[in-house]
Amino acid sequence: MPQFTTYDGTELAYRTQGEGDPLVCLPGGPMRHADYLGDLGGLAAHRTLIVLHPRGTGDSAEPADPSTYRCDRQVADVEALRVHLGLERMDLLAHSAGGNLATLYAAAHPGRISSLVLVTPGLRAVGITVGDEEWDEATAVFGDQPWYAETRAALDALGPESTRADAYAAAAPLAYGRWNDAARAHDAAGRFNWEAAEAFYADGAFRPETTRAALAAVTAPVLVLAGAYDGGPTPARAAEAAELFPHAELVVQPGAGHFPWVDDAGDFRRPVAAFLDPAVRTLTVEGVRLAYRTWGDEAARPVVLVHGRGGSAAQWATIARELAADRRVYAVDLAGHGLSDHTGRYGFDVYRDQLRGFLTGLGLAGADVVAHSMGGVAAYLLASAEPELIGRLVIEDAPVLVPPDTPYAPAERPDGELPLDWAVVTATDAQKNDPDPAWREGLGSVKAPTLVVAGGEDSHIPQDRVALLAGSIPDSRLVTIECGHLIHQDRPDEFLAALREFGI
Repeated sequence: MPQFTTYDGTELAYRTQGEGDPLVCLPGGPMRHADYLGDLGGLAAHRTLIVLHPRGTGDSAEPADPSTYRCDRQVADVEALRVHLGLERMDLLAHSAGGNLATLYAAAHPGRISSLVLVTPGLRAVGITVGDEEWDEATAVFGDQPWYAETRAALDALGPESTRADAYAAAAPLAYGRWNDAARAHDAAGRFNWEAAEAFYADGAFRPETTRAALAAVTAPVLVLAGAYDGGPTPARAAEAAELFPHAELVVQPGAGHFPWVDDAGDFRRPVAAFLDPAVRTLTVEGVRLAYRTWGDEAARPVVLVHGRGGSAAQWATIARELAADRRVYAVDLAGHGLSDHTGRYGFDVYRDQLRGFLTGLGLAGADVVAHSMGGVAAYLLASAEPELIGRLVIEDAPVLVPPDTPYAPAERPDGELPLDWAVVTATDAQKNDPDPAWREGLGSVKAPTLVVAGGEDSHIPQDRVALLAGSIPDSRLVTIECGHLIHQDRPDEFLAALREFGI
């Protein structure tokens, strides 16, 4: 395991895991062995995690002076790690009590932070606390759980002689969104340096007013992620902390407690990965966080790219780079895909409304829209419902939705991780079996000049339905590129040529 020597000669260790740009990670506890962070719900697939073992924990040495366990004195350890790594500025993530350390570091070294992620952070450094009544109210959400009465009894039994370890053990079930086997295993694997944990909060560690004032100099973007069921911090207190930074956003993970990557790895990973990726932006539409990517000059004429079922904005990269020569290109991840929220509520009409919210939310009314398959259906539904909202429309291998002669059989979920929320499949298949008749009837209201690009006989989409779509839209033309369903990916040059001839 890599090591470095910090300011007072103590040898500190850190582990690395993953791919991509480095993300320095500070564990909480306080003074808990950093292994409990794991790969942070798969975040290691997006970034190289550099996980510090705080002094006196894990593979790091104990310091000669125990007073250096104090939180503010560990700021120098974080700075020594940055110097050791040769990073001019660093992306920094911290969990729980480590949030205090990260906040103090940001206040002391604002110019060394390129981005900051605070996951269910400790907030003593800025003087924000959760009172007993607020904590009780937050954790009452678990009141109907079979273990709740026993947990409350254990907490009520704590007294003056009880240790920090006693309190932690008693409250453990309340720290997770679900006290299931995964949560129990995660809790059982925790290892602490309890003596160091007491010193972490020693008198003098925090000067909240000074720290609050210093945070005004943190110009880097900040993400504060709270668990909806967490009692410390509650979402309300996390929101209060976010307001202390000039450029911060708050994400509240539904159904999560203090360890959100354990409760739902995907729900944790997606917003954090989107935040850390400089190529990704987000927009909230009716409470749903949509990730999107952009290319080209902001002042250029906009075009919006919409993926199909199981796709994402990233799959448009080849087309987007070419269009960006003279256009401002936006590619969105619809809900249940890519880095956008998984909501459990999907359908062609739902995506129609999300696309409407995306266009209006970014001030893109009148933009050209290029949409594939499922996204194409959403786009033509929007063009028929609000004819003035779309300029020119390109629909790639999407059919008219009419009841099939033989209903589609329920699809079986494949094993393993999927590129989409499986509920997308069940919802849209149900609508394909029983589509709203008004969807087809509304096609005559589409005013946008429309290009329908068909994939030919190798596509799994019935090509007569694609041709019927083109014939149902008043100002439309049909072009066939014989390559199958994924035209913009398999034949990008021919697809681009069709777009350019159409005026995109």
